[in-house]
Amino acid sequence: MVFHDPTIAAVMHDTVQNSLLGPWGPFLMFSALKVVMAIGILLPMIAYSVMLERRVSAAIQDRVGPNRVGPFGLLQPMADGLKSILKEDFTPLHVRKAYFILAPALSVIPAFLTIAVIPFGSKLGNQSMVIADLNVGILYTFSVVSLGVYGIVIAGYASNSKYPFFGGVRASAQMISYEIAMGMAAVPVFMLVGELNLGKVIEYQANGAWLIFKQPIAFVIFLVSAFAETNRLPFDMPESETELVSGYNTEYSSMKFALFFMGEYAAMISVSALMVVLFFGGWTLPFFGLNETASTFGGGLIHILVFLAKVAVFMGLFIWIRWMLPRFRYDQLMDLGWKTFLPLALANIIITATILWIKHL
Repeated sequence: MVFHDPTIAAVMHDTVQNSLLGPWGPFLMFSALKVVMAIGILLPMIAYSVMLERRVSAAIQDRVGPNRVGPFGLLQPMADGLKSILKEDFTPLHVRKAYFILAPALSVIPAFLTIAVIPFGSKLGNQSMVIADLNVGILYTFSVVSLGVYGIVIAGYASNSKYPFFGGVRASAQMISYEIAMGMAAVPVFMLVGELNLGKVIEYQANGAWLIFKQPIAFVIFLVSAFAETNRLPFDMPESETELVSGYNTEYSSMKFALFFMGEYAAMISVSALMVVLFFGGWTLPFFGLNETASTFGGGLIHILVFLAKVAVFMGLFIWIRWMLPRFRYDQLMDLGWKTFLPLALANIIITATILWIKHL
């Protein structure tokens, strides 16, 4: 009968909880909550980025765009998702099946993993708003982002068809050309900050000026390289519908094709978030006094909204550029990466190092 005593029952409950989760219990539970929250925000952003792109392209081309499903067409992403799920998942007989199935997952997973180290807010309660606060966050980001191209290359190889194969080869050459320039563009940022932790980069900007004002050349190189890394126009050589039908995803249908689509937009969101962190102060907004770490729950939510608003601006830029500029020729793409951006990024590193050395004399 003694087990009905509420005090003893509470002690037993705490004992069970401690035995199951240990002292790391609260940390693990809140980390899991942050993962769910990040994915819960990312998936709707992907869906409505597609809808925004369709509406923007329609406006630029003087069309109406999707406006029938739901009020103002707001339920169109749900209709598109349902269509992808219900379509026949056709696998051609001539493909290499294991790789053919693996490629879409390899395309979408790295973009989701990148979000883990990006601080999307200051604090919510007493918890920092980053899933994994790594001291080598930028190294993790570049290593994971570079894996995304493997999904495209494997898709081109697995399709066992000439157009997808050409798309896969183009993707690998494009990634090699612009990954180097993108990485070198980020080096001066960390020379100034003195840390590889992305949270420290935001803290540095909160105590001074946004790094876009100190490293404009690095930002331009990083931005253009981001278009190439995400295979967006004017650098969409791996797809290039007018030349390669649809490139690496020509043989795909149903949800496998949708995963490539999701991977592209998730990569755009990840790269946009990274640019916000590196050059635009992350969740800070100095004009409205939002440079300090949030001390209240409401303040933490405002920081998250500020961060998402900045990401949305870059997503709008990605979409606008796609429908305003023509595709580069392949030789122009290679020349820009190797003959312009690589020397310019290297010169920027040398200039930044020289200025820092003079300041410390």
